[in-house]
Amino acid sequence: MENDKPLTREALISMEVVDARGRLLGKVKDVAFAIGRNGISLTVENDTGETKNIAWEEVQAASDFIILKPVAQTTYQPQSTYQQPMQQQPTQQTTSQPLCQTCGKPLTWIPQYQRWYCYNDKKYA
Repeated sequence: MENDKPLTREALISMEVVDARGRLLGKVKDVAFAIGRNGISLTVENDTGETKNIAWEEVQAASDFIILKPVAQTTYQPQSTYQQPMQQQPTQQTTSQPLCQTCGKPLTWIPQYQRWYCYNDKKYA
């Protein structure tokens, strides 16, 4: 299976890094071990020369380029003394974002390749 193929340092260097929304973050400049932690981190440099370290655990997929996992967003909801009972809402997709035909999850647009990508199945739709 191609997904089981190990990536060498030489293969990672200069690879483009894309976030979960399809935005280009930069290119991998170096690969390093984080002291006191398991795993590696990627040093990514953007067009303006700024660098950022990204832990390998944040990587969703890597092949022709590196795609990062979606960042979990938390929202603050104040506690109240009275909570309304949950009402069941009809389930329907309210956005124009297409769904994966294999797993049914929302696809992510990758502008660089102008294609939709499924993070769940790790493939283009």
